[in-house]
Amino acid sequence: MDGLTHSFVGLASAKAGLERLSPYTIAVSILAANAPDIDVVTAVGGRWTALHYHRGITHSIAGTLVLAILIPTLFYLIDRVVARLRARPARVRFRGLLLASLIVAATHPLMDWTNNYGLRPLLPWNDRWFYGDLVFIIDPYIWLIVGGAGFLLTSNTRPKLIVWSIIGAVTTVLVLAASASRLPGSGSLLPARIIWVIGVLAFIIARWKKFDKPAGKWAAVVALSTVVLYWSGLAWQHRIAYGRAVEVAQQFAVQRRELFIRAAAMPTAANPFRWLCVAETDTAMYRFSLASSWDSIESSNSTSRLERFEKPTGRNQQLVASALRDPRAQILLGFARFPIEKVEDANCVGQTLVQLADLRYTEPGGPARGNFALDVPVECDPR
Repeated sequence: MDGLTHSFVGLASAKAGLERLSPYTIAVSILAANAPDIDVVTAVGGRWTALHYHRGITHSIAGTLVLAILIPTLFYLIDRVVARLRARPARVRFRGLLLASLIVAATHPLMDWTNNYGLRPLLPWNDRWFYGDLVFIIDPYIWLIVGGAGFLLTSNTRPKLIVWSIIGAVTTVLVLAASASRLPGSGSLLPARIIWVIGVLAFIIARWKKFDKPAGKWAAVVALSTVVLYWSGLAWQHRIAYGRAVEVAQQFAVQRRELFIRAAAMPTAANPFRWLCVAETDTAMYRFSLASSWDSIESSNSTSRLERFEKPTGRNQQLVASALRDPRAQILLGFARFPIEKVEDANCVGQTLVQLADLRYTEPGGPARGNFALDVPVECDPR
């Protein structure tokens, strides 16, 4: 998930009762909630280095545990030094701060697991990727639920109110300006925009009517519980969508006399009733969309929304093998969940391009989104 989501969850967790454990709990909770994303520093090595290391060791069980211990320890040591310099008692209660940090840090890999980008929790012993496939990597509903609770509980001074106003304005612009055409598999974003505007207005009115005082920590508890219920509903929808994705993919395989291998149903932006599906057979990969559980399957009745990508064979397979020796291709292949390759010109004489992509996000030769596609020049064998 994005950093704003993690920050909202860290803040809500502190306001739900953890802040009573020790001074500075709010600061530690927000830092611990974001700490695994410290791997963003690998971006200085280039986009392929960043892709290779992102959601790696810092997102693993071992890495998250180390970060969760390190953050409160630094706060404790700094507080002891300041207390000695100012001749005052130390304020930090280390055990309480450590407990809060451990709890909140654990939310980061959990939330990252819920989307289809995945993470590798068993590093450094096992580099297997795990995917929850429940929530799109940025979810405005979680922003609204958890951020709204944080706004109610912490906008009690003028500077804080200004900060929250900026956050609200920026996120509102992002939600209203988002283009569904740039988001794979997404349908109309109009329902999300309507819900967002109504929700923001509701929290502003609640703040104006001072509902934050009677609500107290329960606003944060209810917000976090609502996110869990939201996940539960998405898990139910995902189970149905996955079953139907397998059914449709098997139909495609039978029609073309192919061997079905696997399929996945993945969330789309701000639309819990539409799923992006990718399926693999022995000779091709397919990409199509599923509507909500009570609507008809668009791709089962019409192939207009179905995309088919054939796997390279023969000479193309040899060209792909040459391209995969490129270090960048190795990194992309290690990340890609549904890698597919395409040779731009199979009848080349001198040189051609081998186009690689992860079908979750783009396709060979299509618009490259971030690090999810790569063109590798290869020399053609004159024979």
